[in-house]
Amino acid sequence: MKKIALTISCALTLAGGGLYAQDNVQPLNIVTTSVPFLRISPDARAGAMGDLGVATNPDANSAFYNLAKTPFAKTPSAIAATYTPWLKDLGLNDVYLLAATGYYKLDELQALSGSIRYFSLGNITFTDFNGNILQDTRPREMGIDVGYSRKLSERLGLGIALRYIHSNLVGNYAGGQYKAGNAVAGDISVFYTAQNEAGQGWNLGAALSNLGTKIGYTSDDSQKDYIPANLSIGTSYTHAFDDQNKIMVGLDLHKLLVPTPPIATGDPAVDQAAINDYRNKSVLGSWFSSFGDAPGGFSEELKEFTASVGAEYSYDDLFFARAGYFYEDRNKGNRKFFSVGVGLKYNFVGLNFSYLVPSGSGISRNPLSNTLRLGVVFDLGMQE
Repeated sequence: MKKIALTISCALTLAGGGLYAQDNVQPLNIVTTSVPFLRISPDARAGAMGDLGVATNPDANSAFYNLAKTPFAKTPSAIAATYTPWLKDLGLNDVYLLAATGYYKLDELQALSGSIRYFSLGNITFTDFNGNILQDTRPREMGIDVGYSRKLSERLGLGIALRYIHSNLVGNYAGGQYKAGNAVAGDISVFYTAQNEAGQGWNLGAALSNLGTKIGYTSDDSQKDYIPANLSIGTSYTHAFDDQNKIMVGLDLHKLLVPTPPIATGDPAVDQAAINDYRNKSVLGSWFSSFGDAPGGFSEELKEFTASVGAEYSYDDLFFARAGYFYEDRNKGNRKFFSVGVGLKYNFVGLNFSYLVPSGSGISRNPLSNTLRLGVVFDLGMQE
């Protein structure tokens, strides 16, 4: 049952088309985790730039990428919400991600923030081997965050966050034998800006996210799974052509701090020992071992990095045009896509839209094609 729960979550959350690299001589060896919805970009602005967000200029959604940016925001407080229909290209109409976030500056140096992500996996019907319906259930997952961020200097900021994760994938299936999973995790992030008063210059950022406990769906502690602990580093550069026209380009790199699954050898004793070692690693130990445990050595470790490249053009901070590209190695999930989007701002209200450009065809068509994100931002108070 644990495998069923994990399969439901992974299949519906990160179905990026990575299982069609069959012509590659290297075996598929995808690093998987529970609650992968935490890896979905919950913001239309970042979604339009290939999920770029670690070192972009701060906004209401900074908590999802780098909380340390928040004290550098121009307004004293803001709230935002985003709706993302998920896997619409597969004909699923009841799978979606809702996200809401906000911050409040206590003063010029520090800020409090909060956010929530709710992921609905639609309606699933469980049947027995004869096709008899056992029950209908609506799997759902959510993460609730609280955070604190502070300027350490005029250019350097630090952020910390605490997250509660709830994953209910099977309801009371099998008479309550299986349960919802719960976990607690934390984030720590840093942000440095070298931009001048005109908004031109470099930003640098780094974040460690989802550093927390394993999660399980039974009372058996040996059957718990890793959550998506992650290291992100990023940079962006903004060029101001004049007072009204600016362009920003950026790059983010991500690495899951999760052990790489062992590759089957065909020897049951050897394979079972490898699986036991994989599952029994401590959480803390898994973070460090994730940089050197790939069966293919250093070259495979490099393939476990994903990259986001994006750009944003802004006119008078009222109109924004965005584009980006996300890359993941074909043997590690094969999520590759272009995205585009626009943003409009009037007074204190901002609207953001992003669109994932279709790619592939037939069995190689990216199931994330045509993904659309819709976001709204309310900047509260006078701009600083």
